[in-house]
Amino acid sequence: MMSSGTDISGPYRGNAHEMDVEAGTYALGPRFGRLLVLTGRTGLGGKAGHDLTIEVTRWRGEAVVTPHDPAGCRVMVEAEAASLRVREGTGGIKPLTDSDRVEIEKSMRDKVLKADRYPLITFRSTRVEGDPEAFRVEGDLTLVGVTRPVTVDGALADGRARGRATVVQSQWGIRPYSAFLGALKLRDAVEVIFDVRLGEGQG
Repeated sequence: MMSSGTDISGPYRGNAHEMDVEAGTYALGPRFGRLLVLTGRTGLGGKAGHDLTIEVTRWRGEAVVTPHDPAGCRVMVEAEAASLRVREGTGGIKPLTDSDRVEIEKSMRDKVLKADRYPLITFRSTRVEGDPEAFRVEGDLTLVGVTRPVTVDGALADGRARGRATVVQSQWGIRPYSAFLGALKLRDAVEVIFDVRLGEGQG
C-alpha cells in the first residue's frame, strides 16, 4: 500500500537488541517519517468507491523518550487540517482519478474537518506504558474543536517509532464523508498510522 516501500501495516515487533533509540527529546514531522490516515468503505455504493490512503503533509511535534522509564515519556503532535492529501485509492470499479482526489480533499478540508474554523489537529499524551518492544500511549486528540481520548499502540525498533490508532469520527461529532446521496460512505472508524525516525533532533 505504501509507494515508499516501507510497510507499516503489519505487526510492530522488535527485539531488545534492535532497540537503539537513546533517551532524549526528538523532533517529529515529515522530515523524519510519515503520518497516514487509512479509510474503508461502507454502504450500498461501496463497490463504486475506494479505500483511501491519505497523508498528512504538514505536521510537527516532539517526543520525549525514556526507553527504560515509560512513565517519563511524552508526545505532542500538531497537524494542519488543510494539509491532508489523497495518495492512493484501492478497490472500486474504476481507478481513482485526479479530479476524484481534488473533490475528496476539498470535502475533507471544508465539510469534514472544517479547516477554516479549526486549522489544527492536536494530540497530547497523558500516559505512556509498556516497553520499547510494545508501548501504549493514551492521550487527548482534538479534532474540529472537540477533545476526546484516544489510544496509540506501537513499538520502537531500529531507531524508528511505528504504530497506529483507531479514530471513530462520530465520537468527535464528525459525519464521515459520503457521496451518491449517501449510498457511498466512508466507515466511521479510520486508522491513523505512523512510521518516524528518531535519529535526529535529540536534545
